[in-house]
Amino acid sequence: MEDHRADGAPEALPEPPRADPIAGELVSETLDYDGGRRVTVYVPPDPPEAVVFAGDGQGISRWGGFLEAADVPSTMIVGVHGLADETARLHEYSPVFDAERFAAHERFFVTDAGRWIRARFGIALPAERTAIFGASAGGELALALGLRHPDLYGAVFCGSPGGGYQPASVLPPRIPRTYLVAGTLEPFFLGNATRWAAALREAGADVVLSERVASHGSALWRAEFPLMVAWAFGQ
Repeated sequence: MEDHRADGAPEALPEPPRADPIAGELVSETLDYDGGRRVTVYVPPDPPEAVVFAGDGQGISRWGGFLEAADVPSTMIVGVHGLADETARLHEYSPVFDAERFAAHERFFVTDAGRWIRARFGIALPAERTAIFGASAGGELALALGLRHPDLYGAVFCGSPGGGYQPASVLPPRIPRTYLVAGTLEPFFLGNATRWAAALREAGADVVLSERVASHGSALWRAEFPLMVAWAFGQ
């Protein structure tokens, strides 16, 4: 597969694979958290060889069609739905604003949703076949949960991370492989991604930073998502 990793000059935004009507299935259920929180799962047509957990899952779970059209292993997407209210969403996704709220959502995301996936689909893949994805504030969530639970998530996929949650002066001794992407037309978020890439590399982590000529938004993250999956789980 063509290498889209960009550690030098920014690259143009790749065209995402054409997502025709998906061959897989979308399964959605409301779990017992915060008055009821939905989780939508993209179940690929072939037995999953990998799984990606994602915040803001009401949208990202529907990206399965892009994976079907790409040359990547069969991958399940577990999409935990996010809140519409931006302040409440940020408090769930970033550990620096409301520690209690973040911790409650962390328990739901990591423990409850993970337990439901194992019971509902019989999926219990090892960390090296499991990733966590998020973009913008969700990118902060992916970084935070990845660093806290490297035994569960062997890779972190992070698009255009927000600036609330920043690298600590001392990072954990075990860090998942991390793929970051940000656009040159979103300098604030590119700066955050660059800061994280430098800190993680300094700590000895395996890191990719992809710089694209793009602005902040789902077009950037959708296009990069199959490349992230190929990088983490490809042959």
